[in-house]
Amino acid sequence: MAMLERMMKEVIARGARKQVRLVVMPLRREVVRLRKKVKDFQASVLTLRQGANGWKRFMAAAPAIPLVSEEDAKAARLSPRLIGTLRKRLGLSQSALARLVGVSAPAVAHWEAGESMPAGKNRANLVGLRRVGKRGVKELLARQVKEKATRKSRIRKRARRRRKRSKK
Repeated sequence: MAMLERMMKEVIARGARKQVRLVVMPLRREVVRLRKKVKDFQASVLTLRQGANGWKRFMAAAPAIPLVSEEDAKAARLSPRLIGTLRKRLGLSQSALARLVGVSAPAVAHWEAGESMPAGKNRANLVGLRRVGKRGVKELLARQVKEKATRKSRIRKRARRRRKRSKK
């Protein structure tokens, strides 16, 4: 009787293993296929991240305002009215325009009043700003703010290091 019982258990176990194998094998194949797909996606994401980082570095290295040749800057018409119109078209205050060009806010006010005119690099920067839209100007200002913040944090770090050295 024990022999018969053991044989029955073995037959049942063999049948159960066969049934389980029928269900599990396609699932194993699917898991292998999905793992391969995940690996491919991870490689694609890595490639995209590297490309995005490259573009970030490229954009960070790009000049803030489009470059203009000296001839173009000299040939461009710049009247007080045109400077004011440009500023209003870009949605900038006089101080924001001054920050972009690299001058003081009163200088922009003098340009718009006709009391003085931009020259050299300032003139080239103003002519270059004609090629930039509102969105581009916002990005330029944001980049300047970010650069200023990083400069300040570097200065603070240096000051902390100096204090630590002087205490030692």
